[in-house]
Amino acid sequence: MVKLLGALFILSATTWTGFEFSRHLSERPKQLRQLKSALQSLEAEIMYGHTPLHEAARRLSIQLPKPLSFLFETFGSKLTQTETTVKDAWEASLREVWKITALGEGELEIMVQFGETLGRHDRFSQQKQIQLTLTHLEREESEARDRQSKYEKMLKSLGVLSGLLLIIVLI
Repeated sequence: MVKLLGALFILSATTWTGFEFSRHLSERPKQLRQLKSALQSLEAEIMYGHTPLHEAARRLSIQLPKPLSFLFETFGSKLTQTETTVKDAWEASLREVWKITALGEGELEIMVQFGETLGRHDRFSQQKQIQLTLTHLEREESEARDRQSKYEKMLKSLGVLSGLLLIIVLI
């Protein structure tokens, strides 16, 4: 009875681990789409709404789902509550929030580069920078979808099969 209970525990733990890794793979393209949508909304706020950056960030934080809403919420609060440059506030917000997203280092680098130009140019140059960033994020999203299609099912199966292997070895 104890062996059976232990085997069920091992199988459920490894299966859960496989499904968790798989979920992380499926979250990445979803969050990239949300990030692209957020940048498009930011572009509209800058170009057509003539909205100050901190106000645009606050509005975006309300519209976006978590965890990306935290990025813009943190960015907006850093702009209004501390004496800092836009670049430093953006980078600090990215570093603070990035740990809870499913996004990778490639996307982080793209967003850090975007932050270096944020608020430094006129509206039309800023629009070009946003378009460039969207192009880079589109490439990353395509790569993320490819990885998801290749590895998602494999990770789920690997979780179950590694649990079965471990049970066989231990029994």
